[in-house]
Amino acid sequence: MPSFDIVSEVNKVEVRNAVDQANKEVSTRYDFKGSDARIEVNEKVMTLFADAEFQLEQVRDIVLGKLAKRGIDVRCLENGKIEKVSGNKIKQAVTVREGIETELSKKIVRLIKDSKLKLQASIQGEAVRVNGAKRDVLQECIALMRKEITDFPLQFNNFRD
Repeated sequence: MPSFDIVSEVNKVEVRNAVDQANKEVSTRYDFKGSDARIEVNEKVMTLFADAEFQLEQVRDIVLGKLAKRGIDVRCLENGKIEKVSGNKIKQAVTVREGIETELSKKIVRLIKDSKLKLQASIQGEAVRVNGAKRDVLQECIALMRKEITDFPLQFNNFRD
């Protein structure tokens, strides 16, 4: 039976490379001279540091530009609260969301069932597996998902005949 998986993945290497490029640009830009503007990255969290909220916005714009150039969908980023650090410095945590949350996966399964396509959808961890009798119906499902789910990046892989 033909099937495919609906997933949401982010290339961590590209994220790290984009952050490195952004740090390099921030360190060489004239308007950031003498400031503590920088970006740190852990597994799934980027932390943006700056002296003022305006600089923090500029650092975020630089990072988003670098991520977009490297093919990372910026819809997978979730901005956290802006926090004060010592003195007048501020920081913001930006989470890189990976995997499909249960709420979104239930919405995907409901969309597939409501579409009246002859498909079976099952939630498997952080992915949704879709099975169908014909390849054309699976491709219709992919088109439907691209049209309906616009607020979260989805990838379709493991397409099997």
